[in-house]
Amino acid sequence: MTKRALISVSNKDGILDFAKELVALGYEILSTGGTKKLLADNDVPVTAVDEVTKFPEILDGRVKTLNPLIHGGLLGKFDDPSHKAQMDEHGIEPIEIVCVNLYPFVETISKPDVTFEDAIENIDIGGPTMLRSAAKNHQYVSVIVDSNDYAQVIEELKAEGATTLETRKRLAAKVFRHTAAYDSYISNYLTEDEFPENLTMTYELKQTLRYGENPHQKAAFYQKRLASDFSVAYATQLHGKELSYNNIQDANAALQIVKEFDIPAAVAVKHMNPCGVGTGASIYEAYNKAYEADSTSIFGGIVALNREVDVQTAEQLSQIFLEIIIAPSFTEEALEILTKKKNIRLLTINFAQEKQDQYKVVSVEGGLLVQEDDKFGFDEADIKVVTDREPTEEEWEALKLGWAVVKHVKSNAIVVNDAQMTLGIGAGQMNRVGAAKIALEQAGSKAKGAALASDAFFPMPDTVETAIAAGITAIIHPGGSIRDQDSIEVANAAGITMVTTGVRHFKH
Repeated sequence: MTKRALISVSNKDGILDFAKELVALGYEILSTGGTKKLLADNDVPVTAVDEVTKFPEILDGRVKTLNPLIHGGLLGKFDDPSHKAQMDEHGIEPIEIVCVNLYPFVETISKPDVTFEDAIENIDIGGPTMLRSAAKNHQYVSVIVDSNDYAQVIEELKAEGATTLETRKRLAAKVFRHTAAYDSYISNYLTEDEFPENLTMTYELKQTLRYGENPHQKAAFYQKRLASDFSVAYATQLHGKELSYNNIQDANAALQIVKEFDIPAAVAVKHMNPCGVGTGASIYEAYNKAYEADSTSIFGGIVALNREVDVQTAEQLSQIFLEIIIAPSFTEEALEILTKKKNIRLLTINFAQEKQDQYKVVSVEGGLLVQEDDKFGFDEADIKVVTDREPTEEEWEALKLGWAVVKHVKSNAIVVNDAQMTLGIGAGQMNRVGAAKIALEQAGSKAKGAALASDAFFPMPDTVETAIAAGITAIIHPGGSIRDQDSIEVANAAGITMVTTGVRHFKH
């Protein structure tokens, strides 16, 4: 019986050497289209699929391998007498090796000028069908979808004359993951429902991690193929140790905050909460503000900056231990300074790419929670001055800064700040007064004349009273409590200004 292999690939990497090895081992190669031409042009003996099926490719190549003479060879049980008899009756020969990868659908829809028609024409039908058929029949058929597996298949064929069942099973599992991901990209491209009845998401392994949140937990980092470049998953690491699970979480948190600002801004993060946020006329000034905001907590933290890191800023950054610095770029001189620190991670991110609307996905035991990202900012909010006194120009700037930061602080959240930097942050407390006390204590005497932002309304006036006692002169919060008026009256009595937004910023 002639041993046969069917090869039809869009990714031609390594395929010539693989095919030549198969021919040397006595395999007849069946192929189609561009793969057949490539093999023939390089003197690899090849048989066209339509010579086997006795039926030409039709419908612009949409139908070429969907034929019983092909799929019978893929799905027949080679040692089953009934199957063998039927295959002999219909002139079907077994196909022992299938090497197929699929039309480049994802690459096609990634093009900025792709048309819907182009996307549809790059949905592969015959390829997934052959792969699934061969994978189902892996008891007898070796199916390869990844060029990284060519070497092992050839090695086993040379050593034993066949691949092992263990290898065939592993390759089959990879095929079903591959076709599942492929279908997921297509379904997501076509889906317009906000929350479809089935949610399919595909992530590709970026790296395995040394450990997870703690050393006794295993972990890996997966990335979305079509995600924005403005993400840790697509960052370029210029220097330093491999990122850890906690590094990635903190770096992501820092990026989400720094993207709130168009002016030069620096954000320091510790345990997924900001510990210092600063803005300024330059990135140097912004970083110094972020450092001054909490010079203790920033130690061992992550810093994200939305401007290129220059020499002056690099010199300041190098003065303390930082886990990660993220920026659009670093000057050569800045890199020379910072790379003297062996372990610091330096990452660059594409800040220029338009930020894409995305859903936030959180795993819970047995399921996923999916929600829209919290994109509401100051400009989208229903801003109302609810006190007798209007904010001054400087207070408006402080209120905007506080409102931009507080939505990224774990609830209950309070941020105390001036127009350029945070002064105190209270995060993750079980009651709002507790969060305010932490933020105000951190701000100390700097709270006098500063602003206070709260992620949710005040159910009673105690937080406002605490803020006034510390010297706060401007407050921003969502409003909406049945006792809003109590807080407003307290603010009016103290002569401070209060603004409501109509939008809360809970972060659990």
